[in-house]
Amino acid sequence: MSPRSVLVTGSGGFVGYHLCRALAAGGWRVVAARRQNRATDSISGVAGVYLPLSSAEENWQNALKSVQCIVHLAARVHQLGSAGKAAAAYREVNVQGTRFAAEQAQRAGVRRFVFLSSIKVNGEGGSLRPYRADDPPNPQDAYAQSKLEAEEMLREFCRRGGMELVIIRSPLVYGPGVRANFHRLLKLAALGLPLPFRSIGNRRSLISIWNLVHFIESGVSHPAAAGDTWLISDGEDLSTPDLLARLARLMHRPDRLFAFPPRILRRAAALLGLGAEMSRLCDSLVVDSTPAQTRLNWRPGIGVDEGLARTVQAFRAERNR
Repeated sequence: MSPRSVLVTGSGGFVGYHLCRALAAGGWRVVAARRQNRATDSISGVAGVYLPLSSAEENWQNALKSVQCIVHLAARVHQLGSAGKAAAAYREVNVQGTRFAAEQAQRAGVRRFVFLSSIKVNGEGGSLRPYRADDPPNPQDAYAQSKLEAEEMLREFCRRGGMELVIIRSPLVYGPGVRANFHRLLKLAALGLPLPFRSIGNRRSLISIWNLVHFIESGVSHPAAAGDTWLISDGEDLSTPDLLARLARLMHRPDRLFAFPPRILRRAAALLGLGAEMSRLCDSLVVDSTPAQTRLNWRPGIGVDEGLARTVQAFRAERNR
């Protein structure tokens, strides 16, 4: 009997690298789609192959032979420039590139397509009411809009073509090698400086890379995962001051958070052009992962404290190189 086989796009990224390692360790034959040579090539059981998201159809068909599932992680996340230019760039990769991958999968007879979307499709938060998969979408920027368009396109495409579809909307992901917003929080905590965030009373859902990868594996193989959209998290929602305090303790830094009115923080940040960044620090964004637990019998494999400890350990090792 041939081994189970999966193709992962975006395999050289933060999530892709960890997912390829986990799938290979679980006995899967892994094809790592890439645009250049990346670290996935050195993982035992992982075969790297050049697959652009718009061409080289013959390469795609060769790579997809005997593949049962595609996990589509490849996406454009950050785009500078005018709003119109950014929207076009997001759409080119996140919608058109996703369509191309789905077309190649259907042509090759791939059974299931797993798409990593974003909780930003639901919105930017702002209340303690948990987001649910059946809530009306409320994307607030061009990136989130492109992810919503990709979801809608995939639902129609897979319905017509008979390919199973799994959509996963993830909140902020952290773990070794994380960049962007969480990496900035790590650097902030490492400074050990007084920070005016004690009075922020929000709640934020997060997910560690290990728990995300664990759920993606369920999305690849669980019979009940197909045909639905899943929201997932670590299961413990943290406030911004709680998160920063935990990170500081793990770095053996003092907790020097002090109280300051959040409304003044917001005003000051807006004047400096940092309103969106401050909103992410002050606002709540909570997800309801109950359906994943009840219908797929999924549970986060590691707790928040362990996930943060592993992340901090990797962060400190990187800084000490």
